[in-house]
Amino acid sequence: MRSTLSHLECSRPACARQLSHAEAANLCPACSSPVLARYDLAAARETLTLDALKPRTRSMWRYAEVLPGAAPVTLGEGMTPLIHARRLGEQLGLERLFIKDEGLNPTGSFKARGLSAAVSMAKALGAAAIALPTAGNAGGAAAAYAAAADLRCVIAMPSDTPAANVIESRAFGADVRMIDGLISDCGKYIAERAASEGWFEVSTLKEPWRIEGKKTMGYELWEDLGGELPDVIVYPTGGGVGLIGMWKAFEELGAMGLVGGTRPRMISAQAEGCAPIVRAFEQGAAESEFFEHAETVAAGLRVPKALGDFLILADIYASRGEAVAASDAELMSACRDLARLEGIFAAPEGGAGLVAVRKLVAQGKILRGEMVVLFNTGSGYKYADIWQEALAT
Repeated sequence: MRSTLSHLECSRPACARQLSHAEAANLCPACSSPVLARYDLAAARETLTLDALKPRTRSMWRYAEVLPGAAPVTLGEGMTPLIHARRLGEQLGLERLFIKDEGLNPTGSFKARGLSAAVSMAKALGAAAIALPTAGNAGGAAAAYAAAADLRCVIAMPSDTPAANVIESRAFGADVRMIDGLISDCGKYIAERAASEGWFEVSTLKEPWRIEGKKTMGYELWEDLGGELPDVIVYPTGGGVGLIGMWKAFEELGAMGLVGGTRPRMISAQAEGCAPIVRAFEQGAAESEFFEHAETVAAGLRVPKALGDFLILADIYASRGEAVAASDAELMSACRDLARLEGIFAAPEGGAGLVAVRKLVAQGKILRGEMVVLFNTGSGYKYADIWQEALAT
């Protein structure tokens, strides 16, 4: 098995500029939009089958045909459990509610997938240092994979980032810089210094490889379900790379003839205190507006404007999906239900997803017999202070 990576392509259909994958790439040089990795899917189809996957390595790198061809910098990411949430499903009136628990990845979140791919490619392309802004789990993942790859790592974090994320990043040897402001301010800090400092920027959607790691969540669902796809996917959305990546995976699977024409409805779950995608969806807009005064206990959802908002919204519309917001009180109550009923110690972001499921069931937009997959994107252990406060009320 080998990668069939062929080139990079601008994500804006009106541009669609093609670039070489053999050079370090950030945004499209023509229009400053994110670029996406493209593959020879006819060649990939020759070896990527359910049977061929059975003996392969138990990590996301088992999908080598549709991942970049760099030597993997891996800590065993991927292959997280798909858990049938029977008690929660009974409470909600759903027969087939499942939870994909990404909190069991290395460094405790789905960010491990994206950073494994990004660091692997940074190393292969000769980078000496990576840099990124983060409001939470991406920092720890970047620092861990940079340590494994023997690369320097610079991280800019808002000053109120959960302590666990700061501690783990520094433990892995990263240069952590605390910034007064939001992740958008941290992003500006990194962008202004990356070129002069010689950092390869791995900010969300400013390079093409984190999407490739996160899209493996979609390939895993396809494999978990024996070549089928669920009816509904509920995904907590900050920068939205996981949602974009999974939709990309489903399109690739379709192009290879490995799934039919039906796609899951993609549900974006956000926090009321930072819901730019929900607001844009309700207005039928193609892009979001900057969400002023963003504030939520779900640090991973506190992204006032995602660089790939147009891709998130396009995927929601194409799938006939929804975008739903949860208050902090609602999402932490939902986290307690995930723990009490299913034994899953979820991050606040996962709670937002469960709130979205409840609201859509109540509105008749998710039906009893449909298969619903809710993503818990991180471990509650990373939010001990938030959990302590929630349990005290």
